[in-house]
Amino acid sequence: MKLRLLIVSLGLVAAPVLAHDFWLQPLRFQVAPDAPLGATFLVGHGTFRDRWNNNGRIVMLSDFFAGRRVDRRGDLRGGGQVDFVTRFADPGLHVLGMQSNYAFSDLPAIRFNDYAKVEGLALVIAARERSRTTGTPGRERYSRRAKALIQVGAQTAANQHFATRPIGLKLEIVPERNPYALDASRMLPVHVIYNGRRLANATVKLTNLADDAKPVAIAITDRAGRARFRIPVSGNWLLNSVWSEPVAGVPQVDFDTTFSSLTFGFPGALAR
Repeated sequence: MKLRLLIVSLGLVAAPVLAHDFWLQPLRFQVAPDAPLGATFLVGHGTFRDRWNNNGRIVMLSDFFAGRRVDRRGDLRGGGQVDFVTRFADPGLHVLGMQSNYAFSDLPAIRFNDYAKVEGLALVIAARERSRTTGTPGRERYSRRAKALIQVGAQTAANQHFATRPIGLKLEIVPERNPYALDASRMLPVHVIYNGRRLANATVKLTNLADDAKPVAIAITDRAGRARFRIPVSGNWLLNSVWSEPVAGVPQVDFDTTFSSLTFGFPGALAR
């Protein structure tokens, strides 16, 4: 299986594009059972990083653990230093999942074309070229998905596989190993799912959340929807991907875009 890895420089990524990236940021990723854990929703990177103050758009916020799904929307709060505070009673690997409803975007042609190119939105680029609309504004509806891997209590072999189970998001990055139990190679294989199927040619970015002006690596998923990343032994990390396809019958909208992310972090790393 051949994987194509790309190395990106800051000069190749425009700030308006980076501002699309979105993730769930707990104050820490390792927590004791029943201890309160605060978290925020963040968007952008570097000097463009900001709180995503749109809790009213959240249609799903859940804790996935051992085949159970617990609704956590009741933990959302307005204002303050965090967007929600929750607790986990059961020791083990928990997956926090979030989904938003649709918002709408209308970007000038040059910005939209740059964004589609950097994010690897092949269907968008092809559709605009085919319809000869690359010189027109890009109109999309978009929604967001995010996951965070939370280790509650001591890590045990019995619960490691919870990290590798999809939770049913429209666009989802699924690790094939528990990031908290990697071997000495530190290689983390992942696959991307879109509408329940493996997605080829999706761009996946790895970003160090302590120094997030640009990604540290980018991979393109192969025909099996897989990519691999080497994960350091410390820090807080973000994997994110975007996919978009043409949509018909929606007024003033040409494309349906989904943003998805996965975050995890190691002991001693605090949120910035």
